[in-house]
Amino acid sequence: MNRAKHVSFATLVVTAICFTLGLAIAREFYPAVQPLASGGTNIVGEKIVYPTKTPAKVTSVIVTLEPGKETGWHTHGAPLFAYVMRGDLEIHYKGHPTKTFKPGDSLLEAMMVEHNGRNTGKDPVRILVVFMGAEGVANTSAAKLE
Repeated sequence: MNRAKHVSFATLVVTAICFTLGLAIAREFYPAVQPLASGGTNIVGEKIVYPTKTPAKVTSVIVTLEPGKETGWHTHGAPLFAYVMRGDLEIHYKGHPTKTFKPGDSLLEAMMVEHNGRNTGKDPVRILVVFMGAEGVANTSAAKLE
């Protein structure tokens, strides 16, 4: 082998070793990934569309609902991801089937379809909610039911 081939082969071997070590190190330091929710439509089939006329603003909150309490009928001005951390939650969607959620469940919530969440259990419901909104756009608004 000539010198150029030795250098190319050595580079290939070193790259392979680094890649393999990198994967081993990544596995050691990063836990397994557990997918929660992914998609281009939300739970009632609405296409996910981000507000575009103002700068983006991501907001995360933890919503707590005591037993028997409800959110009240509402809509959202921005896409949102929700993860039920604790409790039993039932969500009624106007014109769509009611959905039930338990701890560990996640969803891409309805935006323009009015809905009402209710704690159906004996413990408080705790939900991590992440709004993918924009400056000046309300994340949640009371529904104008007819």
